[in-house]
Amino acid sequence: MNNCAFIGRVGKDAVLRHTQGGDPVAGWSLATDAGYGEKKVTTWIDCSLWGKRAEKLAEFIKKGDRIAVVGELSTREHEGKTYVTLKVAEVTLLGEKKEGQRQDAPAPRSAPATREIEQDEIIPF
Repeated sequence: MNNCAFIGRVGKDAVLRHTQGGDPVAGWSLATDAGYGEKKVTTWIDCSLWGKRAEKLAEFIKKGDRIAVVGELSTREHEGKTYVTLKVAEVTLLGEKKEGQRQDAPAPRSAPATREIEQDEIIPF
């Protein structure tokens, strides 16, 4: 069984094409990171989504967006280079890149609300 899941950032907008037989296929690149700091490594994955879902989702997959994908992983050779490819079965849109936000910047977090706990509020167990 070949089933892989990745979460990453879209490297280029999805492009919708049609085969000679008329089958729609959307293609885009996905950047996934492993490690952190100086040991951080980015792997680029060429994703393809086929069928009616490709036609509907292609317009929503934009550069910089975070998405999760599940599909069948493989590799291909071209001019001496090896490319990682994913035939996508599932796509989950996780969020858009905000204008002016760095791609690697963490999303801002709000501080949790804190308050004093009164003696009467303590649960006895």
